[in-house]
Amino acid sequence: MYYIIMIIGAVFVNNIILAQFLGTCPFIGVSNKVSTATGMGLAVLFVMTIATLVTSLINNYFLIPLGLQFLQTITFILVIAALVQMVEMILKKISPSLYQALGVFLPLITTNCAVLGVAILVTMKGYSLIDSTLYAIFSAAGFAMAIIIFAGIREQLDLVGTPKGVQGVPIALITAGILALAFMGFANLV
Repeated sequence: MYYIIMIIGAVFVNNIILAQFLGTCPFIGVSNKVSTATGMGLAVLFVMTIATLVTSLINNYFLIPLGLQFLQTITFILVIAALVQMVEMILKKISPSLYQALGVFLPLITTNCAVLGVAILVTMKGYSLIDSTLYAIFSAAGFAMAIIIFAGIREQLDLVGTPKGVQGVPIALITAGILALAFMGFANLV
């Protein structure tokens, strides 16, 4: 039951974008098409899972035992940047097709505050390594779901006539607000 509540909480109730407002830059910037939103969602899923796993290990087995918790944020930022670069180099070598599919999304993830936010949240909540990894997976799944839904709505908005004064970013922000309100309906599930 604990994991079901964690899944519902991470994906729907405490959605990393719509409830915690982390990762809004790619949410607005990369959500013009469903295909690019899907690529970004999958890239965030991959990187957020690995980054949370590695940062949890570093925090639990290096920073806390040495009393260096004050270096947590800078360490996590460096680890995330290094991981993204390593993943990019490995994918380029091992799977050029996957590297081409992810394209610009991997470097964009380095600056995605949702990845850092989840890494810090799991340490603040005191999650175990398994719980941290699962929370990262489900948070990234919530990120992917929200950005794909939002991209689908934005594609539909491009097909209909919106007033000139709200075209572009204004209608995107209004839509994001309505989507966040819709996700608030899941609050009573947990």
